[in-house]
Amino acid sequence: MIVSPRVRARLVTLVLAVGVGTSLLTPATAGADSPPPTAAPVWSGLDVRDYAGPVPTTPGTLIRSVPLDRSLWVRSAGDARRFLYSSVDQHGKPAVSTAAVFLPRSRPPAGGWPVVAWAHGTVGLGDDCTPSAQKRSTRDDDYISHWLDQGYAVVGTDYTGLGTPGLMSYLNADVEARSVVDSVSALRQLDLSTSPRWVIVGQSQGAGAAMNAARRATELSRGRGLDYRGVVATGTPANIESIIALGGPTFPPVRLPAGLTTYLAYIIAAVREARPDLPIDGLLTPSGRSVADLAETMCLPEFEKRLTGVDVRSFFARPISSIPNARAQLAAFLGIPASGYDRPIFLGQGLTDIDVPAPFALSLAAQLTQNRQPFELHVYPTDHSGTVYASQRDSTPFVARVLAAR
Repeated sequence: MIVSPRVRARLVTLVLAVGVGTSLLTPATAGADSPPPTAAPVWSGLDVRDYAGPVPTTPGTLIRSVPLDRSLWVRSAGDARRFLYSSVDQHGKPAVSTAAVFLPRSRPPAGGWPVVAWAHGTVGLGDDCTPSAQKRSTRDDDYISHWLDQGYAVVGTDYTGLGTPGLMSYLNADVEARSVVDSVSALRQLDLSTSPRWVIVGQSQGAGAAMNAARRATELSRGRGLDYRGVVATGTPANIESIIALGGPTFPPVRLPAGLTTYLAYIIAAVREARPDLPIDGLLTPSGRSVADLAETMCLPEFEKRLTGVDVRSFFARPISSIPNARAQLAAFLGIPASGYDRPIFLGQGLTDIDVPAPFALSLAAQLTQNRQPFELHVYPTDHSGTVYASQRDSTPFVARVLAAR
């Protein structure tokens, strides 16, 4: 879909209005999915922040696995492991990532437990934020436990660079897609009675990762004995390049919710590291560069608190649009494709979501419709976190259906 400048401007206004308006209307829910303060990471005997061993050139190769520390299990897990595997980083080089897998308490069915690949939401870019080394938030524990209770194994990648060498490349479409698919490939090399049938689920940052992984799952897993079936994405950050490309000292003078400001800082830090050919530092004020530096290490709860009330215009000395082809460059980095899917898509969106306002996902739905993609849209009167819970009544039969399809 080609969006004219006039339509794009209206979309920007709508997104800002929804974000600011809902922050005023729903103060009690604005921080409902905020995780607790970041604790000291628990590495389960697999601390690979400085891993210097061999990296297999074949992505999705299992390198090592260990039992996951019992303190990090989710409520419905019958067993859990943490493992290291090969993938590809944002510079196109062989790299490693970690993941955790949770198994149901039930006995595996004939053919093994079908697999749900869980793409996690924003936690931060620093190694201390690594999900498989932290206790899950209440929401994520509930959600992962829900899928375990349905009789599925759940594997959750940390994404390359999070708890492993390098910087986690936030919202990087290619890296996150590979991390998800490669985690499922590596999981199959563990003797855990899992089925080749698998689906992807993701929320927020994870919804972007899930959609990009879904678009490339068949391609990236070809020859690996996997059978990809579909994707569930909630709170999907689609088409955000249209908004970010407008960043600069003359950005609309509205006070954004702290979550959106924090996500922007993580994006700036990630693009700056992944694309050294782009003059990102040259666009930033000293304050903006300091924020980008902090974004590389500070986890979400602490960083969001630090940026509460901060005006994003203070980040910029020059507009992002001064970079040649800025919007296309951003779309290549963090865009969510609107065509080319070969399996069913479930989109869930909360109307009072101020972290990823509804126009983002709804614009993607319009594009998918135009491109005749196999998707269904479910809208809920909920905020960002509430959508995870509300969507279960619809996503549960969706996942059962696509896994059972012949």
